[in-house]
Amino acid sequence: MEVTLLGTGDTTGTPTIACDCDTCERARDPDAALRERLADRGVDATDGVERSRFSVYVTNDTTGESLLVDVSPDFRHQFLRAGVPLPDAAVVTHVHFDHLDGLGNAYRLFDDLPVHAADETDPVTGESVAEAIGSRYDYLDTVSVHPHTPSEPFEVAGFEVTLVPVTHPPLLCYGLRIEEPDSGAVLAMSGDTCYEVPDRSREALSGADLALVEGLVHAEACEFHPKGGAHHDDEGVPRTFGTKHMTLSGARDFAADIEAADYRIVHTAHFVPADRAFDDDIAVDGERFSL
Repeated sequence: MEVTLLGTGDTTGTPTIACDCDTCERARDPDAALRERLADRGVDATDGVERSRFSVYVTNDTTGESLLVDVSPDFRHQFLRAGVPLPDAAVVTHVHFDHLDGLGNAYRLFDDLPVHAADETDPVTGESVAEAIGSRYDYLDTVSVHPHTPSEPFEVAGFEVTLVPVTHPPLLCYGLRIEEPDSGAVLAMSGDTCYEVPDRSREALSGADLALVEGLVHAEACEFHPKGGAHHDDEGVPRTFGTKHMTLSGARDFAADIEAADYRIVHTAHFVPADRAFDDDIAVDGERFSL
């Protein structure tokens, strides 16, 4: 299994448009030490560091097929930059725009793009993720929507994929377990979630070769959030920011909880101070992993 991180940022990305914070400025013009550290991770930061809107590309070593997880609004830029082929299929975790609204790029690019998503009706929207995609993109004849029951594995692109319920109020959202049957390699993805993930879902995500775990901001940011932090550890450090995202501390604890062999923190915002925003366990666009 080959994993390419196309987009590793939150809803505004890093650098954020028109932002001159220290983190965005360092991303635009990384110092030599940061460029060298990223080069060791296989990332060329000569022209800057990016965390564009979230998307992951997974290639099956056995079949040669590829699967796109979430369809970023930065789709065009991500594919041109990464130089990977168009995917054979896609999975969408939830209906927030930064995970879905790149689907319009299917126009004139694909003969057929199967899109897989949960069939569970969201009490807030009155429709499932699959139904929302079908109604929003009904004008795309090349897109076919394939609904699946959460927690029940299905096959796509030669992988065994499971949609794993997580906690991202007010909408239903799902993490993913992706297994390559021949090699036994497993990629786990927390999806957008707070730290309070159901035990059954934690079990499904456990033991992966690589876990991509959401961590939006540093724990100290909770002090200034109107809803505060939640799910504190024994020392009182918040693991959840507000109600629906993990902090960096929470993400690190979650990766340890699910006993991943390796992990990267994803969906990170530019609010993290510049001296911590590019720690080695926080992903940047362009990282690649062979599992």
